[in-house]
Amino acid sequence: MTLRTLYPATEPYATGMLDVGDGHSLYWERCGTPGAKPALFLHGGPGAGISPNHRRQFDPARYDVLLFDQRGAGQSVPHAHLEANTTWHLVDDIERLREMCGVDKWLVFGGSWGSTLSLAYAETHPERVSELVLRGIFLFGESELGWLYRYGASELYPEGWDEFLAPVPQEARGDMVAAYRELLTSADHATRLRAAKAWSRWEGLTVTLLPDPAMLEEFTEDHHAVAIARIENHYMLHRGWLDEGQLLKGAEKLRGIPGVIVQGRHDCCTPPRAAWELKKAWPEVDLQIVADGGHLYNEPGILDGLVRATDRFAA
Repeated sequence: MTLRTLYPATEPYATGMLDVGDGHSLYWERCGTPGAKPALFLHGGPGAGISPNHRRQFDPARYDVLLFDQRGAGQSVPHAHLEANTTWHLVDDIERLREMCGVDKWLVFGGSWGSTLSLAYAETHPERVSELVLRGIFLFGESELGWLYRYGASELYPEGWDEFLAPVPQEARGDMVAAYRELLTSADHATRLRAAKAWSRWEGLTVTLLPDPAMLEEFTEDHHAVAIARIENHYMLHRGWLDEGQLLKGAEKLRGIPGVIVQGRHDCCTPPRAAWELKKAWPEVDLQIVADGGHLYNEPGILDGLVRATDRFAA
């Protein structure tokens, strides 16, 4: 079987900025065919922003896709801003964007943190979601946070973990998320930038199945690193403004919404346990565990599953 890959490059047919209040303005773009099947793309991070290749997971002839940079990310302003930046602010932003687009409901597509936000949105506004396509499930459970910042991933990437520890004083290493909060909000620019690069590099190591120097360079570029580190740390510190198990308990609201989860078996950033727990809480979802897959959407097996899912729902 030939693996599916990205659709040809395409440009947005419309772009703009949406003032959502609280001093935030969001960059958005619409791609594909105006009036075709509505879809929403939610990027990861949080803080990572959208890229041109994200558009290419949808058939442009059959979809009308809205993509946007979440608060503080990408081209949204103010850059890397933490005030009035929570999961529930973003859920409200999505509704503003839907109303701006004039659609009643849409397919919601999100990977990694984008899967978390997709679930939070779908459980808050199930009547607005026609289908869900999710990748690399992250539910903000204590075990998931522990895996990334206390134990687990550090066993697989010990040299990278030591680099992650390096900016943090020995006495503060018991809570790496809190320690990095201090560094990332320091009054000293050099301290903030060093911490941002170290935080982003650690994530970059965990998301690839095989080493990818070009991707690590992109992750640690100053502008990108500052946004993803500050915003991601902010969300991790506050546990996503979610109670433990909240998204699993709320999964009953997804009953009746068709869904696909594409999950890498060897995903070291968001291990498969969360996807399996979500499948048990939402039995109707089509969970596809990719035997040779890691975390990133553009790995061959992961991308094949995602494009096949959007093709299926386009029909």
